[in-house]
Amino acid sequence: MSKITFTSKEIKTLQKNPNVESVSERSITYSDSFKNKFMDEYLDGKFPRQIFIENGFDVDVIGLKRIEQSAYRWKKAYEKNGVIGLTDSRKNNSGRPLKRELTPVEIIGLQEARIKLLEGQVELLKKLEVTERRLLNASKNLNSSRVYQLIYETIGQNQFKRMTRYFCDLLEVSRSGYYSYLKASISREAREQLDVEAKEIIFMAFSRRGYKKGSRSIKMILEKEFNLILSRKKIQRIMRKYNIVCPHRRANPYKKIAKATKEHQVVPNKLNREFKQGLPGKVLLTDITYLPYNGNGMAYLSTVKDASTNEILAYHVSDRITLDIATKTIHKLMNNKKVTLHKDAFIHSDQGSHYTSPRYQKLLKEYGLGQSMSRRGNCWDNAPQESFFGHLKDDVDYKSCKTLKELKAKINHYMVYYNNYRYQWNLKKMTPIQYRNHLLVA
Repeated sequence: MSKITFTSKEIKTLQKNPNVESVSERSITYSDSFKNKFMDEYLDGKFPRQIFIENGFDVDVIGLKRIEQSAYRWKKAYEKNGVIGLTDSRKNNSGRPLKRELTPVEIIGLQEARIKLLEGQVELLKKLEVTERRLLNASKNLNSSRVYQLIYETIGQNQFKRMTRYFCDLLEVSRSGYYSYLKASISREAREQLDVEAKEIIFMAFSRRGYKKGSRSIKMILEKEFNLILSRKKIQRIMRKYNIVCPHRRANPYKKIAKATKEHQVVPNKLNREFKQGLPGKVLLTDITYLPYNGNGMAYLSTVKDASTNEILAYHVSDRITLDIATKTIHKLMNNKKVTLHKDAFIHSDQGSHYTSPRYQKLLKEYGLGQSMSRRGNCWDNAPQESFFGHLKDDVDYKSCKTLKELKAKINHYMVYYNNYRYQWNLKKMTPIQYRNHLLVA
């Protein structure tokens, strides 16, 4: 308590202040709302003296020491018990220990007050926990400005007004940066307005004459037709900010193939339809087929088949028909420890761009495999491979598959069935693997 005493005139003046509940010659009782307001502004960076002056107190009358003591006491109470610590507990306490025993009515009243206080604390903690989870989830992958905006919107709720420091620490952002963000709100709104104006004119150029355009075309249209000069970087930034997406040209596959075939090479047909040579692992047939599924999905299957035994030695399923589908099939063939190839083994295929590719042909040479190709436009030169694809599409319900994973599972299941359990009339009623073993024994 300060040693300063108040005159009757000063007491009357202080009593008129709405932030004072009561005043005596030696003490002032401040309202709970003023203490809450004081902590809110104090945590925002204001000095205690400034807060008291702005709320109608004369520092010369109440004294600077009284202000500092009040600030210290409220700060400690707030750090210990939060908002509840700022509540004046003297309303319910006499200030002296009660020597007599409490009546049953007084005990019940005391317990009810304690329960009400605990319920308020629990409710506040529940709201805080929910708010923490929401902030942490919402702040993921956001820049600092968006995080500051989240904190500002959260603190705008009444129960979290004095928790700026807590939320800044929780989301790992600078408190000074948050206050700078608040101070810059006017200039930020001005920039936002300029961006909105730029967006409107950029969108006019974007859809000019009914065709969508990219940043280069928009820049030229703004200069030629609107007499407005904007940098491409700004145009691109506005387009990204407001999700203005220009169409992208797709590469023409036929042009790519035509360009590639200038360096691609076609090799002679050394097989000449002599499929059944009685030597397992010598004549290897390969091709790629399409497998549409789920209405709009498309998968591709590449296989290597032994022409002598009809066994599928390697296969690869992909959702892309790039060169990798052919090269990965060859890698799987050579890494399959169950397969033993003939010393004169060669791969026979059609004249597709995958098989005429220098990269593919180089891979075959590295593995010591020869190469043969069908005549142009003649599917009969690779008839056993085409026949296998026909049987697979008859037996496997690939169109009903919902995902590529489901389709691959069905293909895997069929390959096991085809090699091990599907008996074939032209293989002396054996399965491909049985017939391979039969030829090796013979």
